[in-house]
Amino acid sequence: MDKFDVVAAIITKDDKFFIAQRNRNKHMGLRWEFPGGKVEKGETFEIALKREIKEELNIEIKIKNKLGEEIYQDEKINVKLHYFICSHFDGEIILSEHENSAWVTKNDFKNYNFAEGDSDIINLL
Repeated sequence: MDKFDVVAAIITKDDKFFIAQRNRNKHMGLRWEFPGGKVEKGETFEIALKREIKEELNIEIKIKNKLGEEIYQDEKINVKLHYFICSHFDGEIILSEHENSAWVTKNDFKNYNFAEGDSDIINLL
C-alpha cells in the first residue's frame, strides 16, 4: 500500500477551532476532523491545503505555520498527515463534502469522536 501525504487545516477564530464531520460514505465516516485532503503530484503542502479547503468549504484561508505531523495506517489507508494552523481569510463556509461542522473550544474536543490521527494532534493545541 502506497503512503501518501495529506494536509489538514486547523482553522482558528476567537480561541475556537473549526472541525468538520466526515461524509458518512467515506472511510471513518461521521468521525470529526480538521478538513483537508490529499496532496497531488507537483503541489506544495500549502497549495494543496488552500485548494482542498476551497473545494470542501468554499473559503480562502491564510496559513500561519505548520503544527506537526502524524503517520496513520490501517487496512485501507497509509498516510502522513501534515497539520497547519490557519485563519479564515475570505468567503462564507459552505460544506460540499462534510455532513456537519462546528466551531469548538479546546475543552469541547472531548465531546467529538475524531478520526484517527486528528485525535493525536489535538494534544499539541
